[in-house]
Amino acid sequence: MLLALSPTMLLAQIDKSIKLNEVMTDNSESLQDEYGVCNPWVEIANISHSTYNIRGMYITTDKSVLDKTMSVPERIKRMSIIPNGEPRTSLSARQHLVLYLNSYPAKGALHLNVKVNTGEPTWVALYSGNAVDLIDSVTVPALASNQSFARLHDGGEKWQVKPQDCVTPGISNYIEVTESKIAKLKREDPHGFGISVLAMGIVFFCLALLFVFFTFFGLFMRHRETAKKVTNLQPLKAGVKTVEKTMEIGHKTNVILQDGLKSKGIDKEIYIAVISMALKQYFDNVHDVESGVITIKPKNTEWNNELPQMTHFHE
Repeated sequence: MLLALSPTMLLAQIDKSIKLNEVMTDNSESLQDEYGVCNPWVEIANISHSTYNIRGMYITTDKSVLDKTMSVPERIKRMSIIPNGEPRTSLSARQHLVLYLNSYPAKGALHLNVKVNTGEPTWVALYSGNAVDLIDSVTVPALASNQSFARLHDGGEKWQVKPQDCVTPGISNYIEVTESKIAKLKREDPHGFGISVLAMGIVFFCLALLFVFFTFFGLFMRHRETAKKVTNLQPLKAGVKTVEKTMEIGHKTNVILQDGLKSKGIDKEIYIAVISMALKQYFDNVHDVESGVITIKPKNTEWNNELPQMTHFHE
């Protein structure tokens, strides 16, 4: 039972791991073989983390092999086999292999006699070693010279047409390129016009901001001086004094109503404050200290004048 299921399980694993990854049907200067010849090519990728050998599998562009009633020998005649004895057909994890089409097997193990018509849509298929089970297939649209039809990511569902400078035979289809900000700036603005305009724009913006700030600051200072002049006007001062006097009378009236007429409208806190200050001066020995300077104005009575005294006695 297990022996019967093992080939089926192995085929299912291959179906998920081995994929047609990129195809070029019109190659004029993109990729050269070991003889310097540019042939159409197909890239096969192992997208798993295990090693698979694809020798003995078949590549074809003949759609007639889809006929289920076709015999296996007849189907094999319409296919090109990936030969044995080539170590590069053993694909390790995430490895890629490029096979040349429209070529001759006598030129090497990676050269197949699969027919490709340039400038036309092409159906490419990968079959298992029994020439019956279809592992993967793709219909390539008509491509311009040196364009390729590739999966967006290795083994992914989405395909895209790649221009000549983005073709990736033998490597991953998606390459993440990190670029520094300086390198990006040099690439996008090689002559420095953009950075010059940006720098001048920042300078003029700052100058405009300063102009607006000092304009509003000057208006504020002028209004402030005007407000001071209005405050110093006599009618306004008289009004302020009237309000202050009214508040004072109201406060005294409130005190008299609470503490009686004897308080004369003076808060108890004022009395407490005066008594506290007097006690503080007393304890500090500064209470009733006289300066010793007589402030009485002198008055001349001429009591010590000798002439009046002497004439008084002689009379």
